[in-house]
Amino acid sequence: MVVIRLARSGAKKRPFFNMVVTDSRNRRDGRFVERIGFYNPKAAETEQGLVIDIARLAYWQGHGAQLSPTAARLVKQAAAKKAA
Repeated sequence: MVVIRLARSGAKKRPFFNMVVTDSRNRRDGRFVERIGFYNPKAAETEQGLVIDIARLAYWQGHGAQLSPTAARLVKQAAAKKAA
């Protein structure tokens, strides 16, 4: 199954996550098909903390990709931020 989830990168105690489309059998930080955004929980107010390519997200969901629970929460948060 194709899944949209977060892959961790960044340094120790400085997390940075890429939102990736991958096969569910791959490791968390392993091989992926496409990077569709990122999430930086430690972003300063002047930096972007969450960026998602909504067009690519819709494309992959249209082709059967499932969102992980955390990715779903971030997508919902991004949609609310864009609406406001």
